[in-house]
Amino acid sequence: MDINDKDKVNEKYFSNLSSRERAIFEGAISMGALFHQFIGTPVSLKSADSLQKAIEESIKLQPGVKKIKVRINPHILAELDTEFEYTSLTGDMLDVELHCDFKKTRAVIRMNFIPDLNYPLMYVESIKEE
Repeated sequence: MDINDKDKVNEKYFSNLSSRERAIFEGAISMGALFHQFIGTPVSLKSADSLQKAIEESIKLQPGVKKIKVRINPHILAELDTEFEYTSLTGDMLDVELHCDFKKTRAVIRMNFIPDLNYPLMYVESIKEE
């Protein structure tokens, strides 16, 4: 879906937002969807690559998402000592970079674990306007 071509929808529902705000909005919605959809998914060292790819392919379907890179921290998975050799995906395992475009604006939205906060923080890393 190309949100740039949906003029009637944009006029009706988003006329109060600038292109910059819309790029951030779409990227943030996609990042929230990623977090709440995939946290809790079973993962192991063997399955991490395929899960990363599945997350990327899924989130690329969201409006405005042009690029996404998902990394699941293999060091955390390697440290797990469970009888079943897998665990559930948690926010501290994820490092995500998402590029979301609207018109001539690109917002780069990030999520990664910030040790000082002890929290997987979602934030706007940068905004570029052509």
